[in-house]
Amino acid sequence: MTKILLVDDEPDIVEFLRYNLERENYIVIESFTGEEALQKLKEKPDLILLDIMMPGMNGYEVCRRIKEIPQFKEIPVVFLSALSQENDEIRGLEAGGSDFIKKPISPPKLIARVKANLRNLRTLKLTHDGSKKLVFDNLIIDPETYKILINGKEKFFPKKEFILFHLLASQPGKVFTREEILIKVWGDDVMVIDRTIDVHIRKIREKLSDYAKYIVTIKGVGYKFQNAGERKDS
Repeated sequence: MTKILLVDDEPDIVEFLRYNLERENYIVIESFTGEEALQKLKEKPDLILLDIMMPGMNGYEVCRRIKEIPQFKEIPVVFLSALSQENDEIRGLEAGGSDFIKKPISPPKLIARVKANLRNLRTLKLTHDGSKKLVFDNLIIDPETYKILINGKEKFFPKKEFILFHLLASQPGKVFTREEILIKVWGDDVMVIDRTIDVHIRKIREKLSDYAKYIVTIKGVGYKFQNAGERKDS
């Protein structure tokens, strides 16, 4: 069964979230501090729900420490916070978080986002297990042939567009900064402006049609690939 590490210093919130998660048959591991959460990683959770404002170590620092551990590098960390400024969300994503849910939390939204992040993780594990093709529903990305199939029909992507799209899709939920994209797609010895990335993303979205929503803009940071959930593109 799927294990979820729930980290929040407010017992009432922990009880409320645990109840809703257990109704979906998830095993919930409780933790009330960041330090305790790091200790409970030994129980090998599949996903972490992490509050930000806690006494002692805050959620940002907890997330950074988790991502420094090789075996937990890809684990989805979903921030839960009453903080509502855009910079708070950006800071969470830069710390390694895969999602950000604002409090008060709607149980249906929580469950939807948990399921979405777990689906992204399963897709990533399948990719790491040997298949070089990335498969998301009826979207197939084949890096060996540079082909992209949508509903069984091949869509032509110029090389740079393909590399950029494959980069994002290869790690669902990970936020790629503009600097990372420039280096990984164009190289650090090529003069390219940020606007070039935006133009390529726009062209990719046009070709993806109904799958365009899979590419999510993180304002002021960069882009990520998310194949399910409720977050909207900007």
